[in-house]
Amino acid sequence: MKKPLALTLAVSMALSLTACGGNSAQTTATTKAPETKAEPATETEATSGGGGDSSEISLWTYPIGKWGDQATVDALLAEFNKEHPEIKVKVEYLTYADGDDKVNTAIEGKTAPDIIMEGPERLVANWGAKGVMADISDLWTDEVKADTLASVESACKNSDGVYYEYPLCMTAHCMAINRDAFEKAGAWQYVDEKTHTWSTENFLKAVQTMYDAGYTNVGAVYCGGQGGDQGTRALINNMYGGTYTNADHTAYTADSPENIKALEALVAQDGINFDPAIQGGDEVQLFVQGVLQMAFCWNIAQETNNADALTFDAFPMAFPTESGDPALCGGIWGFGVFDNGDAGKMESAKTFIKWACDENTEEAVKASTYWSTRKSLANMYEGDELKTEYGEFMQYMGDYYQVVPGWATARTEWWNMLQKVGAGEDVTESVNTFVTNANAAATN
Repeated sequence: MKKPLALTLAVSMALSLTACGGNSAQTTATTKAPETKAEPATETEATSGGGGDSSEISLWTYPIGKWGDQATVDALLAEFNKEHPEIKVKVEYLTYADGDDKVNTAIEGKTAPDIIMEGPERLVANWGAKGVMADISDLWTDEVKADTLASVESACKNSDGVYYEYPLCMTAHCMAINRDAFEKAGAWQYVDEKTHTWSTENFLKAVQTMYDAGYTNVGAVYCGGQGGDQGTRALINNMYGGTYTNADHTAYTADSPENIKALEALVAQDGINFDPAIQGGDEVQLFVQGVLQMAFCWNIAQETNNADALTFDAFPMAFPTESGDPALCGGIWGFGVFDNGDAGKMESAKTFIKWACDENTEEAVKASTYWSTRKSLANMYEGDELKTEYGEFMQYMGDYYQVVPGWATARTEWWNMLQKVGAGEDVTESVNTFVTNANAAATN
């Protein structure tokens, strides 16, 4: 068992946590939504003289980039109202700390919003599965399907083919290394600078080289909670080609020999420490401070949000693989419509969604700070060096498996499993317990 980073955590707690410490299954948007105010919602109203009956609809959005920023959303709605003055949109900004509770309470009280903005793990696997979302399959024309990445389309519908989400944007989660320290220690030789990739063998060699150069805390398998768990899942699944779920997204498969081999390799590797005192957000801050030399909870939001604090070149990397074909976890965000029994409101909601995702796509995507789910807009950030660099990771996007039943239980079981492995419990025994408990939740 490796020495934990609990002593260094005290330093990091003085800094604010990043999105890797959030509660979303793939919450990487780090622009914070406004906290609770005296007025819970803002409203952009239709101008007069639009003709026809006005329709007031509500939009609740999680902090997905600047979709969590009132000024940005107000500007978008002002543009929307130029084309659709007959529709009023009231917006409430949710946080990941209590957003789910607010939505669930609203559902129970029959006051759910007309539109909700988040990812498939909520819109499809949670509320869609509970039967409270409207079927929006009519938005998915053949043209839209042809222009949408297959993995994204698959995530937006249930096993019966019913679509509950219309996607807008996406990002790929990656890892990062301290390039300056790697070069100083002689570990840079193991990195493919052009493709931002490395083999599992070279990853382990690099960590050992860093450790031998005096960096005892090279990387941390953080397991203090579920925050940022997409990073530890991707690390372990990628190393030897393991999977987290089956292809049908009906069962958990993390007990594969490949995943067990990966965990055993991490436990045995000098410089890799299993730390139950920290979550993803803490790991990011320890990396930014130079305490850790790599971060597994990383994406472009982490670099931009910590730009002023970084004193070294944070070089983004795909997770190490034996096959040379990384499969990164990703975030998908878009819109869903709650079935509130009002056909007129649901049609108005679809009008807004089509405006944002089909007619004003580039501006709406840029407000998210991420990338479009449309193939035709793959180069929308051309000329932006940082966006272009991180955009290269889109090609490595793997299966979006966060729609498996029992997801909430599986997330808890995952970090509990990592804690047990780090404490010295037999890896196979720990992983088998994880899969047994997660699959029990998936079938209930």
